Amino acid sequence: MYPRPRSHRPLIMGRNGAVGANHPAATQAGLDILRAGGNAADAAVATALALGVVEPMMSGLGGDGFYHLAIPGRPGAVFNGTGPAAGRAGVERFAAGIPVTGPLSISVPGALAGLAALHAAHGRLPWARLAEPAIGLAREGFAATHGFVHFAADNEARLLADARSAACFLGKTLGDLVIQPDLARSLEEIAAEGAEGFYRGRLAARLAAGLAGAGALVDAADLAACAAEVQAPIAIAYRGWEIRQTPPNSTGFTLLQMLKIIERFDLAALSPAARVHLMVEAKKLAFLDREAHGGDPRHAAIPLDRLLSDAHADALAARIDLAQAARPAAVADAAAGDTTYFCVVDAAGNAVSGIQSLNSAFGSGVTAGDTGILMNNRMAYWHLAPGHANRLAPGRRVRHTMNAPIVLRDGRLWGVLGTPGADNQVQVNLQVLTAMLDFGADPQSAVELPRWTSSQAGQGANWPHEGDDALTIEEDFGHPLLAELLARGHQLKRVGHLEGPCAMQVIRVLENGVRMAASDPRRDGWAGAY
Repeated sequence: MYPRPRSHRPLIMGRNGAVGANHPAATQAGLDILRAGGNAADAAVATALALGVVEPMMSGLGGDGFYHLAIPGRPGAVFNGTGPAAGRAGVERFAAGIPVTGPLSISVPGALAGLAALHAAHGRLPWARLAEPAIGLAREGFAATHGFVHFAADNEARLLADARSAACFLGKTLGDLVIQPDLARSLEEIAAEGAEGFYRGRLAARLAAGLAGAGALVDAADLAACAAEVQAPIAIAYRGWEIRQTPPNSTGFTLLQMLKIIERFDLAALSPAARVHLMVEAKKLAFLDREAHGGDPRHAAIPLDRLLSDAHADALAARIDLAQAARPAAVADAAAGDTTYFCVVDAAGNAVSGIQSLNSAFGSGVTAGDTGILMNNRMAYWHLAPGHANRLAPGRRVRHTMNAPIVLRDGRLWGVLGTPGADNQVQVNLQVLTAMLDFGADPQSAVELPRWTSSQAGQGANWPHEGDDALTIEEDFGHPLLAELLARGHQLKRVGHLEGPCAMQVIRVLENGVRMAASDPRRDGWAGAY
């Protein structure tokens, strides 16, 4: 069993419901809905809308999301709220490359469509009730956190390029109120008219006008055509557990591939350094498949049966040298990405694993006119090379790093977990999962363990899709382990205590009904249960 690390957060436990989110106000919104008689779908909508207000650098109405639902005794469902490239966003417009910020980086926002579809299918409380926490937070303001202040300072140039964004988000110090009256009015319209108003109603007209004024390619026709898709989750068996994942255009299949590869090894028999080495090498191989096949399944076949087969896992595992790191070819920084994750489990055992994003911090930096809606920069995820599985085309959905796992045991909900972090997401999900499944770590201990993330040449999420051969690793692993990794040929980029990427949220459901909720101290998140 893993030793219990120095604890920064208590393990939260309750019998009736639990929520974990990357901001305490969003967690509270979800818990309040559960206490008011809402189910997991209701709480997920309230949590997601609140996160878009209090974590404006990470997600919001101008972004995308995946909402993965599990209901006891029924097949799972993924509500895919990711929007396509605009109808005018052809490859020919980007001969000089794809801008990572500004109006031309904006894609059609799909998150609200996904949330509305989730609520329509499984919600219990009225939609307008679920928008109330977000409206209050936007109108009355939230106190700027350490995380908000950090990301605003780091992205000052991005925000200064848009007067509305700069006025709303810059110049805040810790504890200052961030008030968003325009966003509050838009949320009030959404409360009254639902997603229909956002995509095809009065708010859609104002949003389209704001986008046109900024010079974006997304127009009223693109908004009107946007619709969520309900998909079946993909899944594998791992040492007796069922691991469900979000299907393409999510690249959650890479986590499943990594699990299948390392299942071929006895983790307990390996030294701690050898376990890290094995997982890093499994990640490298899975990411090669991600690059070759990740895309929009509506436009190209993705061979998931082969990618997730035992034969393919055997072949990939056989390529791993436990004594030597495989060496990619080039050097640059991988995309960090900025997203937000939340999870909900209600009293009946229904669960939502939800993830949503603007892509980079504060997305494009563009606020769409007087709507108060900060827009994504998801266009930066496209490739331009002919024949690439993720090549830009109007109307296609881009390949997403966002993924939202759910774990079952003997057909019953066992746990829900996930994290923001672009290319790092599946890597950290892997580490937390194996700590819990293979070594019996409780959720909070698993979240607080030292972590690593690997990057590869040509594998970065954002244009121009660079990457390096660095293994970013927290020094808490200790000098002997780091020395062993160096001896195996890894190029280490050392970071300090809890300075690694991602911000995990985990809910573990025990056989006696207790929900254990854990939240990562690396960001502003918090977990709650009752």
